[in-house]
Amino acid sequence: MSTIEHIYWVFAAAAALVLVGIASSLVARRFGAPLLLVFLVIGMLAGTDGPGGIEFDDYSGAYRLGSLALAIILFDGGLRTPLQAVRRVLAPTLLLATVGVVLSAILTGIAASWLLELDTVTGFLVGSVVASTDAAAVLFLLRAGGLQLRERVGATLEIESSANDPAAILLTMMLVEYVSAPAGLAPLGLLREFVVQFGIGSIAGVLGGGAIARGLNHLPLGHSLAALFALAGAVLVFGVTGQLGGSGFLAVYIAGLIVASRVRGGLSNLLGTLDAATWLCQIAMFLVLGLLASPHLLLDSLLPALGVAAFLMLVGRPLAVVACLAPLRRYGKREIAFISWIGLRGAVGIFLASIPMLVQLPHAQLVFNVAFVVVLASLLVQGWTLGLAARLFDVALPHREGTVRRVELDLPGSLERELVGYPVAAQARVLAGAPLPAWARLTLVVREGTIQPAHEAGALHAGDYAYLLAPPGRVYRLDWLFAPPEEAREAERELFGEFTFDADVHLGEIAEFYALPVRARDAPLTLAEHFAQRFEHTIEVGDRVRLGSVTLIARELDEAGVRKVGLKVDRLGSVLTRPRWLQRVLPRS
Repeated sequence: MSTIEHIYWVFAAAAALVLVGIASSLVARRFGAPLLLVFLVIGMLAGTDGPGGIEFDDYSGAYRLGSLALAIILFDGGLRTPLQAVRRVLAPTLLLATVGVVLSAILTGIAASWLLELDTVTGFLVGSVVASTDAAAVLFLLRAGGLQLRERVGATLEIESSANDPAAILLTMMLVEYVSAPAGLAPLGLLREFVVQFGIGSIAGVLGGGAIARGLNHLPLGHSLAALFALAGAVLVFGVTGQLGGSGFLAVYIAGLIVASRVRGGLSNLLGTLDAATWLCQIAMFLVLGLLASPHLLLDSLLPALGVAAFLMLVGRPLAVVACLAPLRRYGKREIAFISWIGLRGAVGIFLASIPMLVQLPHAQLVFNVAFVVVLASLLVQGWTLGLAARLFDVALPHREGTVRRVELDLPGSLERELVGYPVAAQARVLAGAPLPAWARLTLVVREGTIQPAHEAGALHAGDYAYLLAPPGRVYRLDWLFAPPEEAREAERELFGEFTFDADVHLGEIAEFYALPVRARDAPLTLAEHFAQRFEHTIEVGDRVRLGSVTLIARELDEAGVRKVGLKVDRLGSVLTRPRWLQRVLPRS
């Protein structure tokens, strides 16, 4: 019975820690404190040196739990990152994830050797452990705080933090191996291992993500089973990739990107269900890592550890980012400064610091303590100033309080249409006469608790719930029609772009200003004529014409064809200001 009672106590204590952490996080939000820091502190208070007095030193168990939690978090992060954004920042993020990590490790290792009075190799081990930014911290703090960054900056931070773990893990493993057996370190072998990790991880991620997407598209799964299928598939990809010698962390992130780009319907429902799993992983991981820490041991090396943290934040990370991004000339000084500052360290650093503890290396406890202090300092300083830095360096988009409430339902046996439902907000565009696209068909309306077919319901009213049949890939284009005015403006910008032009403007004028590749015979055409020529007079709202770095979108129609055209700049920063004469010809929306 004692064993059974012990299990009950473990379950009760774990649940109590989670509940205390959640309650504390609600209070911490009012002060802008990073939520992950709250869970880490709760774990420390519950540990041996805190009021909880829980003795926990299972580094092996923490390593396994951290691996699983991080895999799920990375998969969720991939699902939420547009593949198009990845393509635009692939080169700089690969540089940051490889060269940037190595430079950070070397610079921080030199500082650690001097501050902690360690030999060079152990100093480099400290630098490698804290070299990578933490995807869990970056993705979680950005989304939990509701902060929306400019697309290029946000994509760079998210993808870098998800892709740089293999480099940090490999560096840490190499140095641990070297300290254990110095004769076993061969430069060519290490380079080959690095290439294998990235190569196998990338291939496995693409193949695994394609298989998961295929299953979600073709198997008759309900919403709950679909989320469980995706989650189990991601963990399978992670495990198999690691067994083959590749980077499982890179593989699950790529798998998430592939699933998000290929799944045909129900992605928003899938993300909603996975939210709970991601939260649980975050909470469990930071609570366990907090339990591992012994504050009385942290105090022994607190000042030099804070020196390592300060060097990493103020010197090591900025120099590595500048070395990687400045030569590309695609990032402005403000963007580089923000990316340099938001080099958040998190669970990955503590997770890697547990490896020397597992193999019982000399100075292993010191490495773990320093990594823990660096993570605490990063969450406290960089995490707390995330929003302030975004506003200071002008990389934050206008805050959007909510998202358009949309419900998507897959129809069994149909891959061409799905049922999507919207609450009809007061002052929604659809109530003001904005027409539904031809590809969206209103099927039923729920009004005052009764279900009415579309032909009986007539015109929509505020407070109705409208259900439409629409192709899965176009569903998001309906958001701006049904949302409240504040959310509708944001959804409208996402669909039609930042600029609106009259359709009688000539294509040549647009091409001249934006340096677009337009044929000479097309330059005299108006935008309306160009759309009519491209779509053979069967134009719908939302139809697009891509011209070099911009996309033209049919925004408003009349009996003659296109009346208003939206313009979306694909590469941020291509056009920042316009001369006055052009503002008169091309009015901004």
